[in-house]
Amino acid sequence: MLDTLGTLERTHICGELRSTNVGQHVVLMGWVAKKRDFGVFTFIDLRDREGITQVVLSEEDSPEAHSKAKNIRGEFVIAVKGTVVSRSEGTHNKKLATGDIEIKVTELLILNDAKVPPFQLEVAGSENLAAEDTRLKHRYLDLRRPQLQNNIRMRAKAVRAIREYFDKRGFIEIETPILLKSTPEGARDFVVPSRIHTGKYFALPQSPQILKQITMIAGFDKYYQIARCFRDEDLRADRQPEFTQLDMEMSFVNREAVYREMEGMFNHVLRLIDIELPNEWPRMTYAEAMRRYGSDKPDLRFGMELQDLSEGLRDTEFAPFAETLGKGGEIKCIVIRGKADYSRKQLDELQEFVKRYGAGAMAWIKVGEETTSSILKVLGEAKLTELASSAGAQPGDAVLIVAGRRSVVAAALGALRGEIARRENLIDRSLYKCLLVTEFPMFEHDEESDTYMAAHHPFTSPMDEDLDMFKQAVQHPADHYLLGKVRAKAYDAVINGYECAGGSIRIHQKDVQALNFKALGMSPESARTQFGFFLDALEYGTPPHGGFAAGIERTCMILCDTENIRDVMAFPKTASAQDLMMDAPGIVDQSQLDELGITPSHNPEP
Repeated sequence: MLDTLGTLERTHICGELRSTNVGQHVVLMGWVAKKRDFGVFTFIDLRDREGITQVVLSEEDSPEAHSKAKNIRGEFVIAVKGTVVSRSEGTHNKKLATGDIEIKVTELLILNDAKVPPFQLEVAGSENLAAEDTRLKHRYLDLRRPQLQNNIRMRAKAVRAIREYFDKRGFIEIETPILLKSTPEGARDFVVPSRIHTGKYFALPQSPQILKQITMIAGFDKYYQIARCFRDEDLRADRQPEFTQLDMEMSFVNREAVYREMEGMFNHVLRLIDIELPNEWPRMTYAEAMRRYGSDKPDLRFGMELQDLSEGLRDTEFAPFAETLGKGGEIKCIVIRGKADYSRKQLDELQEFVKRYGAGAMAWIKVGEETTSSILKVLGEAKLTELASSAGAQPGDAVLIVAGRRSVVAAALGALRGEIARRENLIDRSLYKCLLVTEFPMFEHDEESDTYMAAHHPFTSPMDEDLDMFKQAVQHPADHYLLGKVRAKAYDAVINGYECAGGSIRIHQKDVQALNFKALGMSPESARTQFGFFLDALEYGTPPHGGFAAGIERTCMILCDTENIRDVMAFPKTASAQDLMMDAPGIVDQSQLDELGITPSHNPEP
């Protein structure tokens, strides 16, 4: 028979008591983290969200409580009443904040029992954790682990700090709806059928982009929101189908004004872990970032910049290189310090790695007393020595080379740079390196359809210097290729290789917005069908405005020093977008589908 609390009230939390509390009578409640039975004495580590306190039950001092403790095991929920005493000399536990004291128990209540957990909660090191799917299935148990408890609490602190920052800066928090109109924003929408309006659908917001711009048209001047967003897209370690972002927008601003708010907010939040970022972050254009690092979110905690070998191979007769350069491609490399001893197996693994990013192959040079290379026979030792030297390689170094289209070379070597850094422990995790990447391309080219898509979203403003080129590209079909050269007033905030925020100055003039829709292949009729309400709003005096959105989860990943987004979310989805705990998505009753007018049924049998 389980006990009830009755009039008993908790006086302290488990991580609170110290030697200054010795002699006090206390009541603690929590979960049994560990029990040690020594016959006449039973020791229990009692846990709640604040920590662990050791409690002691003695057969001599509290025979009834001691007897009840024999039936307790891990994760039972109990309450104890007793006195705070000092631990005897030599038994202090330096691993616990409460390690100088323990509770001498006079009364024990067993509030609830517990099955044996399907995995061990108290483990040393992430490598000893149970399989993630098992932990997600029993997320309520996984969340009891101190690491995840700390992560979720850090997330709460981060959101509080964000609100603190923007409230002090005169921003107004405005909530926008979850049920919206479906509009193209780069990913697939999650759609919600309407019961009242049969055959019509709402969409869940990929972001509040249009609505936050409308708050500027409405005259609120400074808006922010902690917004829930939904995107039906391929998942990865730092992406989820539903996520939270800080959304911010300002009127009558240029890029520098937005940069200051972005820098200020992140600087304020990073102080939660005692990190001081510079007041003004380093700036780098997108073009420079791609040229030097092969990534628009470079991790600056280590070097290993990309080196261009194209000029040194301009006259080569080696067919793969010659063909690449003849088609306007490039040949680049990275230099791995002290790794001329890479084995053939290791190099083959790295070759397979770059192939995931579209590279056809990876050549290599090992610089030593003798230069060895996968392309020694075709280029000769003298040429290879020259190439290695031009890349800055020294004796003992390895040079890894990729040739191909610019985009492929950047993607492959950019990813390889990060992979090598992780394998060789080149990243100093005590460092926090920030960067603003600016002047992103306004359009991305789809080679298969020879069309251009918005690189950011269709409301991003072109750079003033590129406005004439933009107009020419839209108005003259023969110059359509110029769209690939148009830069946008778009920018990203990058910390330690993570894109933590992105934004832009928006188009506020209706004629420029019409040009952008036309550039994206949208007819005036199509634009009105999808964005009519927004186009109407632009007719009524739209101020210049801009802003950014910051990923709450990605920011918390940095605060918590984890590379898995699921570690900073209470109830995340798997990589296949499933909730294993709730077994979602699941089937619904046919009657619900009939009520929504969805026919024929695609509802699978249970």
